[in-house]
Parts: sequence; C-alpha cells; structure tokens
Amino acid sequence: MEEQIYLCIDLKSFYASVECVKRGLDPLITNLVVADPERSAKTICLAITPSMKALGIKNRCRVFQIPKDVEYIMAPPRMKLYIKYSADIYAIYLKYIAKEDIHVYSIDEAFLDLTHYLSMYHVNARELALRIMEDVKSSTGITAAAGIGTNLYLAKVALDIMAKHAKDNIGFLNEEIYQKTLWKHQPLTDFWRIGKGIANRLNRIGIVNMGYITRTNEDLLYRLFGIDAELLIDHAWGREATTMADVKAYKSKSNSMSSGQVLARDYSFEECRLIVKEMADALCLDMVDKSVVTGSMSLMIGYSNELGLKPAIGTTSMPVTTNSYRTIIPYVMGLYERIVNKNTPIRRLSLSCNNVVNEAYEQYDLFTDPAELEKDRKLQKAALEIKEKFGKNSLVRGMDLQEAGTTIERNRQIGGHKSGE
Repeated sequence: MEEQIYLCIDLKSFYASVECVKRGLDPLITNLVVADPERSAKTICLAITPSMKALGIKNRCRVFQIPKDVEYIMAPPRMKLYIKYSADIYAIYLKYIAKEDIHVYSIDEAFLDLTHYLSMYHVNARELALRIMEDVKSSTGITAAAGIGTNLYLAKVALDIMAKHAKDNIGFLNEEIYQKTLWKHQPLTDFWRIGKGIANRLNRIGIVNMGYITRTNEDLLYRLFGIDAELLIDHAWGREATTMADVKAYKSKSNSMSSGQVLARDYSFEECRLIVKEMADALCLDMVDKSVVTGSMSLMIGYSNELGLKPAIGTTSMPVTTNSYRTIIPYVMGLYERIVNKNTPIRRLSLSCNNVVNEAYEQYDLFTDPAELEKDRKLQKAALEIKEKFGKNSLVRGMDLQEAGTTIERNRQIGGHKSGE
C-alpha cells in the first residue's frame, strides 16, 4: 500500500508580507505591522513581519506592546486584498494538485495530499514542496514554509515546530522521527490542538511533554479529558487516522450561525440594546439568504475589560422555527433583558442561531400567520437583492443611522477589519 504523504503549507506573516510586497519592500527585513491606526493603542496587530519577530516581538501583540525604540510601518488592514492574494495562491496549488486533494485550513494555510503525485512528477515530497513554494514566491512575492508528514497531524507539527529551524523552510516528520525528536519538546502548547487550558491540566499531573503522555495511565487521561483523551494519546504517539478523503466527506451533524463583535468603547445597556437588534437583523437576513431557519438563539454579553466580570450567557427557545426578524427579535430582546446587568458597561457581544435547518422544516404555532411570514420573507429577499446589487449599505434600517449603531461601519469590513476599499 502506498504511504500517505501530506504537505501543510503556510504563507509566512501573510498579511504583513502582502503589505510589504505592495510597497516594493522585502518582508524578511522590513519592520511592518498590520493594524488599524484609527483604533487605540490596545488594538491587536493582525500580523508583524519576520524581522520584528526576530526582535522578540510576539505575533498578534497589541500596538502598545511594541517597544518604543523600534521603528516600523503601520499598514491599515486591507482584507479584500489579502483574500485576492490567497485566491491567487490557491490557483497556484491547483497547477500541481487537484482540488479534491487540497483542504484550505485558513486564509494563509492549506493541507495538500501529495500521495499520488510524487510518482507522477518523478520527485520526492521535498522537491515537490519546493517547486510549489518557489512558484508562490516568484508569482506573488510571498515566502511560504511547509511541513511534510506521513499523516495530517505530523505535517502540521512539522510546519509549526520543525520548518522554522530548516534552511529551506521545510520540516519533515514520520512517527519514528517524531518520537525521537519531539517527545521531550516543550512547551506542549507548540503542538497542534494543545492550548493553554489542556497544557495546564496536564502540567498539574506532572505531564510536561508528549513522551510523558505515552507513559501515563490511559484511564487517568480519560477521566481528565473524556473522549478527547483518545486524540491526545494518538497525537502523543504521532498517530492520526483522519485522511484527506475523510476531511472532504465530513458533514456536521448540527449547524449554527453566529455574529460577534468587540465594541470600540464601553456601551451602556441601552446603547447595546441597539447593537443586539442590528445583529439579529443581520443574522435573519443571512438565514433567509441561505434558506435556513432556527428554533433557538444564544447570546453572550461581555462586560468592560477593566471590571474582570464573567460574561452574561443565555439561550432562548422559540415555539417555532423561523428566519423572520419580526418573530425572532422579541425572543432575543427578552433574553437580553433577562441576562444582562443593566448598570454595567458592555464591550463585546455575540449572537448565534442554534441548530439551523432547511426552510422546508419551518414550523408554526397556533398564533403564526403564514401569510404575514411570507410577506416578511419577500421583503427580506428584496432587501438582499438590493444589497447584492448596490452594496450592503445601499439599504439599511432607520436604527442603523443612530449614533451608537455599528452596522454601517461593519458593512464596510471583512471579518471585523477594514476591507481596503
């Protein structure tokens, strides 16, 4: 049986590299951060160049954390530009690998299944990786790094831990090399899918590296982590059963849709009421656009950072499944009134539609007027058509024009950041 070979490819300091390329600068030696200068010094840098990382500055730091003696360029985010570059680079991958063997993990990272291509191109995995990386560099000016592994997990770990120490920016791992070289590696958070929470729980029982996990009683791990212990144990040995075919065939048993935002300042209870209404409206339009409905909504309200309070979290269930703003908004606002402290300033919030299903499964109760619902849906679809043709801000509700509203500004953004228009 042919050995599986995967490539995990990452575009180094992607947003910052794009900004350097557009300015005719070398991303590897230029000090540049991608951050919005119109926000406060607490705003997070979306990316920094490798030269700044070499100075010990952490990626995703806040602007005020950059040492005062470091000179750098601040580039406002241009999300549309980054998406275009990402799409152009995906097209380069398609020159070598079929789309069925590519999984886009994020805007700057992708997994490629090289298994059936090495014999076709008469090359080994490293040679094919270099060919693809050089094509990306010559075509876009963006430097890539890559991890090669005999499974998806090892490819990712080879990228995250090994590639940064390789002259050609390529790391390689199979199970044997992984066990020999990384069983004693620290910290545990360097490994894929181990965050600070998991690492802290492991540290409390004396586990500080992957080798320790392989020598720990499995019953103890299952008591600590439940079913997730199975994946943790497999990864400690360098094993991963999931293949590219499994990734492509996966379908979630349940679906949800959500919207969230961090506010530019502290909002009062009354001001945030408007934001919740705006977000509910946007989610209802999104559901109509996707022809889905929901029967429950969840809301999270985070208070001002200085207070250190736990967020208010709650869920409301409806006797119907719907995407009608008229029907949903009373339940959402009732939930808001019920869970939020009215005297505490608010800084962040998220709203989600739970267990969304196709409109064919829409359910009514005795008080539902199907004719009114259909009228609402036609109005929502008309609004979507206008927004699609003339832009998101071509049609807004009166509430969006209020001073505290954020919808108009958010419509100019992609992923919560400036689109670059």
